[in-house]
Amino acid sequence: MRFSLHAAAPSRTLLAAAVLLACALAAHAQSTTEVQEISVRDRTGSSSYQGTRRNTAATRTDTPLIETPQAVRVVPRQLLNDLGASRLADAVDFVSGVSRLNDFGGNWDNYAIRGFSNTDGGSLLNGFASGRGYGPQRDAATIERVEFLKGPAAALYGSSEPGGTLNVVTKKPQFTPSHTVGLQAGTRGFHRATLDSTGPLAQNLAYRLNLVSEDGASRTSAVDNSKYVIAPALTWSIDANTVLQYEAEFIRIRAPLDRGIVQVNGNPGAVPRDTFLGDPSRGNMHINGETHQITLDRDLGQGWRARLGASSRETEFYGDAIDLLGTLRSDQRALTRRDSTRSLPSRDHSMQAEAEGKLKLGGMQHTVLAGLEAWRLFMGQDIRYSNLTAQPFAIDIYNPVYNQPRGTLTPGFDTEDRQRATGVFLQDQVDLSEKWKLLAGVRFDRFKQDYTDKLANLHREQAHSVASPRFGITYLIDANRSVYASAGRSFRPNAGAGQNGEAFDPTSGKALEAGAKWQSADQQLSASVALFHIVKSNVLTRDPTNASYNVAAGEVRSQGLEADFAGKLDAHWRMTANFAYTDAEVTKDNNPALVGKRLLNIPRVSGGLFAIREDALPSSLGRYGVGGGLVHVGERTGTALDTYRLPAYTTVRVTSYWQIDPRTRLTLDVHNLFDETYYRASWGNLTVLPGLSRQIVAGLQTTF
Repeated sequence: MRFSLHAAAPSRTLLAAAVLLACALAAHAQSTTEVQEISVRDRTGSSSYQGTRRNTAATRTDTPLIETPQAVRVVPRQLLNDLGASRLADAVDFVSGVSRLNDFGGNWDNYAIRGFSNTDGGSLLNGFASGRGYGPQRDAATIERVEFLKGPAAALYGSSEPGGTLNVVTKKPQFTPSHTVGLQAGTRGFHRATLDSTGPLAQNLAYRLNLVSEDGASRTSAVDNSKYVIAPALTWSIDANTVLQYEAEFIRIRAPLDRGIVQVNGNPGAVPRDTFLGDPSRGNMHINGETHQITLDRDLGQGWRARLGASSRETEFYGDAIDLLGTLRSDQRALTRRDSTRSLPSRDHSMQAEAEGKLKLGGMQHTVLAGLEAWRLFMGQDIRYSNLTAQPFAIDIYNPVYNQPRGTLTPGFDTEDRQRATGVFLQDQVDLSEKWKLLAGVRFDRFKQDYTDKLANLHREQAHSVASPRFGITYLIDANRSVYASAGRSFRPNAGAGQNGEAFDPTSGKALEAGAKWQSADQQLSASVALFHIVKSNVLTRDPTNASYNVAAGEVRSQGLEADFAGKLDAHWRMTANFAYTDAEVTKDNNPALVGKRLLNIPRVSGGLFAIREDALPSSLGRYGVGGGLVHVGERTGTALDTYRLPAYTTVRVTSYWQIDPRTRLTLDVHNLFDETYYRASWGNLTVLPGLSRQIVAGLQTTF
């Protein structure tokens, strides 16, 4: 079975071409058309590194972060620009408590927040789920800001992990014309071209169009990758109180399934980091994504508003590859592998409706939010492998020879997973006094799953109803300082069934958090510190009566400290800094060898620092910016049983630009300045994922 987006490709290409033509015509007409300025609800961040200070997905209301009883780190567009970010992955190192996990051969966004993976519900795009299924990595060209919401988000967003959730807010159409073209070229085979164009199409209609064409950097010359992004958006200001937004995104990526290299006797650096252990003759995987979102916002007056929205997301991941599912032979250099082909489609559709209002009850001001969400998800999995014994596809890890003949493939997985859920939520933010702010919320979800394993001829259904509450209290020491405490719960369904066919109970997360926040009087600087304690129960573990099955009886715990600082120090300096101490381990499991082991790929200590200085050049030569930063990631366990460790590493980068005139900028960045050999994460018991070696990237950006 293969699900495909190709059938609709011609019509979608024509649609994209039509949008591009309309934008070009509009840009040509702007010089003769008088445009009425339209006021649209502002969701953009500031020009410093702290980003927006209110109106985030943490509460879904226009609440200042200083009053929000939750750790929230906003990564704004300015920081993405200064980092020269081309992917979301380029920014996560500068947020406390975020760790890199197995990224499916470099093709998937997969991060842990406070020790727990954010996939399958922990990633949002404009408030809609965007991480379910094997979709492409998020490109930075369309991002306005990224909101990292620490702790459980189930009270507003349903099924998710207790560590946190990230919400990507995309660039919106503007009624002020602006067109920016960017070109970049660098070592490791990197080339990238972008277009960001926005402006009015009519007095009350604006567009935005982002285009990306990229040949991506590669850790090895044996393979390459490419990416194309088309992201059109429209804003229609129907009247002074009603705004309709439509956004779409089409992503096409071709990249190898690069599982990395292998550790030998616990040494992850035994094999050179640029070694490719797949086979270039298998070509690249196809990772496609198509997203459509539409929202209608209506200001009802007297402090009330309503919002309706819908999202449709389809992804597919398919192609041929060599999988490193084998083992090293006794000579410790011959690696057995499997030939494979896979098709992993998904369709994710959701609808939201919410209302927010302000009212006075009992002499106190209330901000009330009520909403409804319904979603349906289909995920398919069709993977075929060669026989590991009959066709081992052995390769010398120190002297690989490619172009081995293709193997005979037989089905390894053939499943269909259909999920649907409905959730209702209610939240109340109460001004108990001028100093004390209370937040209370709860969401009720009804979840159903229909799972079919065609090879095993198994069909399983399960249904659960779950309540997810949260409570928080904030004390404002003054207008710029606050302390808070909060508690919340989360859930996430467990797939599969026990030995008697019974469905597993969902995992359940309980989190406690306390912290403090500060912002400067001019709100150009902000800092936060948080302590947290999270327990996740009903984790799947081996059935003590039948090792071939699982039971929902395990437990893991994560606790620690996080600190973030960001903003504009003065007229010349911007800086961001972060630090995290995360103690995450297994506390209950039916396998005694796992109890007390640290969670896979989670460092105890991590941190980052980035700063840039700007100033004018003499003799009207424009402006310059020079900066740099470092990222430190501590030692991590390579396997669940802690049989080997990934070493700690520190990478350094420098960045610079010359603003020749208000329209033209030249940039020069050096990533991994000292060419540090490091490993982003591990996968399985054998494989490690090397980081990229030193890379130099030059760029030209012009605005017209």
